[in-house]
Amino acid sequence: MKQVSETRCFGGRQLRFEHDSEVLNCAMQFSVFLPLRAEKSKVPAVYFLSGLTCTDENFSTKAGAQRVATELGIALIVPDTSPRGDNVADDPDGAYDLGLGAGFYVNATQEPWKNHYQMYDYIVKELPKLVEAELPINDKRAIAGHSMGGHGALVIGLRNSDRYSSISAFSPITNPTQCPWGEKAFSAYLGDDREQWKQYDAVEIIKSKGQTLPIRVDQGLADGFLEEQLKPENLKEAIAEVEGGGTVHLHDGYDHSYYFISSFIEAQLRFHAKYLNA
Repeated sequence: MKQVSETRCFGGRQLRFEHDSEVLNCAMQFSVFLPLRAEKSKVPAVYFLSGLTCTDENFSTKAGAQRVATELGIALIVPDTSPRGDNVADDPDGAYDLGLGAGFYVNATQEPWKNHYQMYDYIVKELPKLVEAELPINDKRAIAGHSMGGHGALVIGLRNSDRYSSISAFSPITNPTQCPWGEKAFSAYLGDDREQWKQYDAVEIIKSKGQTLPIRVDQGLADGFLEEQLKPENLKEAIAEVEGGGTVHLHDGYDHSYYFISSFIEAQLRFHAKYLNA
């Protein structure tokens, strides 16, 4: 694990690292914010999964999360959104919603994707093991994300309730088996068997297995992807039918951008702090 950069921020340290991923078979970069408290003791962490076309730097530079994170004593771990490198498969047409920058947080089973696109295992297993061994971060974890990353956070949290304390998402792709983004990605990465897709669909997971972790979702009502791609009403209905609970907060006038994320990131971090520090 090689440190690429370091910047002082709100008393803490904004860091960027590079490492060779055994799961993804390529070099990966990720960003970490360590609050001031991490200089004296190990701290819990929120893992934030970013959306289509993003890298690990979008959230770190645009969300404005470090001020609240250092107040709460929470680290922020921000991975990249896909494997990277000259030998990593990409969409042949250069589309933004498949291939590089669009890993969808699944374990691909199809060629030419399966050799590198194992983002689910990278987020759940390899990255936490690495940062918890090398940095002053303990094993208390929460997971959050935006758009494609909101989908990833919901799926990973729901499927691994023993590893996370809480889940949150901004503008998540809630029901990817029923929207164009999800259908395109899942067809490529997972093949034509739609039953296999359901293991990476938050709505389907809740319907079949229930839900135990606390969930907070924030969705802007001026989001241009709202009806066709995101379908928050499907998630809201699924949550309402089980005993685990969860809230979907709808916000008038807000869109899909980091202006929206920066407006409500404090609320999400304080939500996670209740459970990380319980």
